[in-house]
Amino acid sequence: MPDSDIQTYDYIIVGAGSAGSAVAHRLSANPDHRVLLLEAGPPSHPMSRFPFGVRSLIANPLANWCYASEPEASTNGRKIPVPRGKLLGGSSSINGLVFVRGQAQDYNTWAQMGNRGWSYDDVLPAFKRLESYEGGGDDEFRGRDGPLRVTYPDEKGPLYDALIEAAGQVGIPHVADYNGASQEGISMSQATIAGGRRMSTAHCYLDPIKHRRNLTIGTDALTEGLVLEGKRCTGVRYSVQGESREARATREVVVSAGAINSPQLLELSGIGQPERLRKLGIEVRHALEGVGENLRDHYAPRTRWAVSTPGITYNDRARGVKMAGQALRYMFTRKGLMGIPTAPIRAFVRSREGLEAPDVLLGWVPLLYETGYKLSKQQGFTCYAHVMRPESKGSIHITSADPRKPPAISFNFLSAAPDAEVTIRAIRIARALMTAPAMQAIGTTEIAPGAEKESDDDILQWVKEVGETTYHPVGTCKMGPDEMAVVDDRLRVRGLEGLRVADASIMPTLISGNTNAPSIMIGERVAEMILNAGV
Repeated sequence: MPDSDIQTYDYIIVGAGSAGSAVAHRLSANPDHRVLLLEAGPPSHPMSRFPFGVRSLIANPLANWCYASEPEASTNGRKIPVPRGKLLGGSSSINGLVFVRGQAQDYNTWAQMGNRGWSYDDVLPAFKRLESYEGGGDDEFRGRDGPLRVTYPDEKGPLYDALIEAAGQVGIPHVADYNGASQEGISMSQATIAGGRRMSTAHCYLDPIKHRRNLTIGTDALTEGLVLEGKRCTGVRYSVQGESREARATREVVVSAGAINSPQLLELSGIGQPERLRKLGIEVRHALEGVGENLRDHYAPRTRWAVSTPGITYNDRARGVKMAGQALRYMFTRKGLMGIPTAPIRAFVRSREGLEAPDVLLGWVPLLYETGYKLSKQQGFTCYAHVMRPESKGSIHITSADPRKPPAISFNFLSAAPDAEVTIRAIRIARALMTAPAMQAIGTTEIAPGAEKESDDDILQWVKEVGETTYHPVGTCKMGPDEMAVVDDRLRVRGLEGLRVADASIMPTLISGNTNAPSIMIGERVAEMILNAGV
């Protein structure tokens, strides 16, 4: 490509998702920085601004990469859907809208692994800087004037009252702010919803700055490879509607394509395991054994419960003409089924005595749904229960030199013995809560796994038959000082100059909860590192 056709910038950011949008927002704040932000998907989708749009986006190729995992023994030979956002805002534009930071212990563990600057005290200022939290709580832990609005949606009712009361009956306390001093307990979910609208990073980070003259946002732009000159990354190759383009970065390229696409891009560029790349006919430019390894996600079976009390779940309140009532309620008040996160209440609990912090998450969806997120005719609700910090590790690797071909995703769920043990405990905790007196008072009965599945073996087999993820893949370009690390604690790709990775792929371990908030924090942190380094 002639040099005259190559655009030059100071910084190029690949991926306009949760992290990449934050990076672009902060780096372009200096008008002297010329910034290019590339997104493989479109600018938006009509349903992405609405909380109830989740159902139409979760498997929609117009806004979603629609990946699937390889069939494995731990999934009974099933392929597991792996939705990832493919539009401005990335997965923050299609996710379940729940806002969870994780525990202080998560980040202190990263620091103890040799990652300086990633302890809880180190990352807390970034968490506060990113949010405009509209609930109560201690300002020592919460931010009030950041780009991202975080609220408690106005959702209440006898089902939630019963769940909170039942939790207390089995020893689970109520927690006022699980993103504050302590995570442990049951609470209504904090959400990236305000005024009944989704607060994605596209809306909160990019919309206010999209007219900056020093920022170029390229959509429908598939990045196909990184340009390397020796051991320095000097730019990217990408295509728009089949037309090949190239852009150069005089300072740095930041890859924020997510836990699936970031390792894919590195491998397509010749960065990764040499033998694997050579077999695909890709020239090895830089050997890094850890690229694509260390994949982790939350493997979450959905327990299902019937309720005999009429009108207590949305299966009754959102059927037939009542759904029209929900639509009118949302139109005039921005409340009701159409204005809430997918799981409006959750509990962080310890699977056994002696633990320092919760290791299990229970989350409730106030309705029963069938395959394809179709509303069930039976009144009831769903409770997913899973290990928060799984030890099982899988991998993501390309199977072709074609950037349009999806990589192979192998989760290797339950391969670490503690994950199976704690998953079984999580289901038993859910059962204990669901059969507490407060739940019996509203007529709750178990549908799945079913009371007949009582032994550990029976429960584990059921998990393999029905388990899904909670769409939190991390770790495939992990941060650390060891030989399998892909980036150092400044998120610089080891052994290369001018290249960083900043998204959920750098997490060395999975955090205790949803990954959207930590991914935005990672974008904030890398921007801070770049600006403070003056490079």
